Amino acid sequence: MPNIEYLKIPKDRVGVLIGTKGEVKQEIERITKTFLDIDSEGGTVTISPTEEMEDPLGVWKTNFIVKAIGRGFNPETAINLKEDDIYLEIIKLNLYVGKSKKALARQKGRIIGKDGRTRELIIDMAEVSMAVYGKTVSFIGKLNNVMIAKEAVEMILNGSRHKSVYTFLENKSQEMKIKEFKSVVGIDDDKIEFR
Repeated sequence: MPNIEYLKIPKDRVGVLIGTKGEVKQEIERITKTFLDIDSEGGTVTISPTEEMEDPLGVWKTNFIVKAIGRGFNPETAINLKEDDIYLEIIKLNLYVGKSKKALARQKGRIIGKDGRTRELIIDMAEVSMAVYGKTVSFIGKLNNVMIAKEAVEMILNGSRHKSVYTFLENKSQEMKIKEFKSVVGIDDDKIEFR
């Protein structure tokens, strides 16, 4: 029996998932070869495979695309989750701040930063897409990049000063650039000789 997935997204994100004249829903269905049944009233989404679905993980990937839209990402960014090497990571802020709305608002403010500066730095230096929505902070990107961004946000949530977080991001960004350079040039760490 084909796998069918069910999930619920916030009601105010249903319109984004459907799109103007159903364009977003149709595009997701076309790309993933799945069928989306969206209950606009309750925000419930049923994802089922179509006959022409080739990817055995199609329904699973579609679940993440829908989940990402539900967590505040625009559909163009969320659709990247169809790729095998792109991941979605969601941090539930209430696990760090409890139920206090004041603490939640304060921490979201720290994550976003003055004029959105902190958020922009995390996006640029970790090379991820990021959404701060409701009681969550989410990332889309390659696994290593997503883990760096997650660690930076967790540092903020655990009380680190912004300067320490920026230093961490700079160091990780440098490491990624060096690693990328070595892979392009074909340098193997084990074969480096110093004379």
